Amino acid sequence: MADRMHTHSSKHGLAVLAVLAMVCGLAWVYLLNMAWGMQHMDVGASMVIMPRMVSWQPVDLALVLAMWTIMMVAMMLPSATPMILLFAAVSRQRAQARTALDVAAFVAAYIATWTAFSVVATLLQWGLLEATLVSPMMDASSPMLGGVLLIAAGVYQFTPQKDACLSKCQSPLIFLSAHWRRGARGAFVMGAQHGLYCLGCCWLLMLLLFVLGVMNLVWVALLSAFVLLEKTLSDATWFRRLAGFVFIVWGIALLGRAW
Repeated sequence: MADRMHTHSSKHGLAVLAVLAMVCGLAWVYLLNMAWGMQHMDVGASMVIMPRMVSWQPVDLALVLAMWTIMMVAMMLPSATPMILLFAAVSRQRAQARTALDVAAFVAAYIATWTAFSVVATLLQWGLLEATLVSPMMDASSPMLGGVLLIAAGVYQFTPQKDACLSKCQSPLIFLSAHWRRGARGAFVMGAQHGLYCLGCCWLLMLLLFVLGVMNLVWVALLSAFVLLEKTLSDATWFRRLAGFVFIVWGIALLGRAW
């Protein structure tokens, strides 16, 4: 009987993992299409998903918001997968009748948190584009802006706020023990709480996309891997501080160029 329950639980975990992998895969397919369209503007300009490069209208804002939201799913959902899988397993063990619904609510709330960030990033990109601090190709045209963002991200790596938020992301079991709520509504609240901790940990790293290139998929992938390592390394302190030092030095070099 115990073996059968363990097998059923394993299958359930694999099903959740498969769905998460599919969502991430679709998000990356979208990003690849966007990047290809930007590199081939003769064709890309007519793509339905492609915003105009200048003089945005409401439809362009909506398209850029969709781009940021889908990019956050592609970048952040992999790093949240250990938390989501543990949540699914704990829900199953507690014999909740609607485990699938609760997992969906948890993931939806997590994505909603990053969607809220995407709204801010979209408006920020619009403002920077109008101020000619970001180029129509979605990267920083100002070394001053790039330097300031890199130094800010580097300094943040050493702050207590970063430590506090990252510790919540690194310890799924402790997080779930402290914040557990029953039902789909409770799952949504927990997903939002985890999303806020994750946002507090990574928001400045995501703003580095303005420096590296919003649609530079090499940097997008590297930042995604960096976030995943931060959350999964058993002792990430040295890794986090080394990255902070590199960001600060890189930012100072850009400011030196600007001056």
